[in-house]
Amino acid sequence: QVQLVDGGGGLVQAGGSLRLSCAASGRTFSNSVMAWFRQAPGKEREFVAAIKWGSRHTAYADSVKGRFTASRDSGQNTVYLQMNSLKPEDTAVYYCAADTPIWSNIRNPAAYDDWGQGTQVTVSS
Repeated sequence: QVQLVDGGGGLVQAGGSLRLSCAASGRTFSNSVMAWFRQAPGKEREFVAAIKWGSRHTAYADSVKGRFTASRDSGQNTVYLQMNSLKPEDTAVYYCAADTPIWSNIRNPAAYDDWGQGTQVTVSS
């Protein structure tokens, strides 16, 4: 049974940084895409970033490009999202997700079956 445990969220001032983590277990993830999505109140879940476990190839939403960095530690079976220069509009619940979508479909939340429980990120102005 796949389990994704995400954490690392919190309250931070605008301009600050946070690092989210997602510990994965239950199967081999070597062929998986690990993605981060976020959902703000009243809004749809939106793609933030993704990393292909094997190649470490990454992709980012335009709104976070240059500020957020996805990485993975294969020894710990954990992926990370380093978030710098945070803005109030980054406030949301952040979720990690895992599956094997084709790369052209990684931004679609419906392409992922396995999800973490979510971690709240709040950025104050």
